[in-house]
Amino acid sequence: MPSSGAFLRQLSGKEAWKSTSWRWGGNTKYNNNVGGTGYSGGFEMEGLNMYGNGVENGLVLRKRVMVVVDQSSHSKHAMMWALTHVTNKGDLLTLLHVISPTQDGSDSSSTYLANSLGSLCKACKPEVEVEALVIQGPKLATVMSQVKKLEVSVLVLGQKRPSAFLNCLCLFGTSSSSEEFVEQCINNADCLTIGVRKQSKGVGGYLISTRWQKNFWLLA
Repeated sequence: MPSSGAFLRQLSGKEAWKSTSWRWGGNTKYNNNVGGTGYSGGFEMEGLNMYGNGVENGLVLRKRVMVVVDQSSHSKHAMMWALTHVTNKGDLLTLLHVISPTQDGSDSSSTYLANSLGSLCKACKPEVEVEALVIQGPKLATVMSQVKKLEVSVLVLGQKRPSAFLNCLCLFGTSSSSEEFVEQCINNADCLTIGVRKQSKGVGGYLISTRWQKNFWLLA
């Protein structure tokens, strides 16, 4: 369960499926603008600009970064990449775990996963506020609706390293369902969406994909 500083918050009753969330940190105003004048810090690559916190009319604006998480290692790699490369002090990191409509909504493993990942992020970077959401529903539709509802600035998705078998399938124009999900989010989400794939130990770094750039090698 969350630490004493965390609190349990039920999401809007208008949600079509069961949903629960936890937050570590205080209240801040967030914005969904990434890039543009008046921002500084972060890093740049072609087609991708990520900036730190800005000031508008004397009000400090913060961004909300969302990561779709599950039990897989590639989603955890994406979560840590977003925490270290995208978030700045005062930003809100939202961890979204989507449960299938056919899954038992009372299964405690989903709650434990969200809590443990949220606690890990807060411990690694205390200056970033962390929120963990567990929502039951269709995965793509749930992610799209939460991006819009929460006015997310940056959506980060983990991508697994393809196996040799999948590489062969890709030659024939066939892709896995997880890759299709990432591509649909990149092309349709109402915010900057980044696919993150951790390279093997021998290569190092990450492959970053956006709507404008595919498999950009970031050695960091």
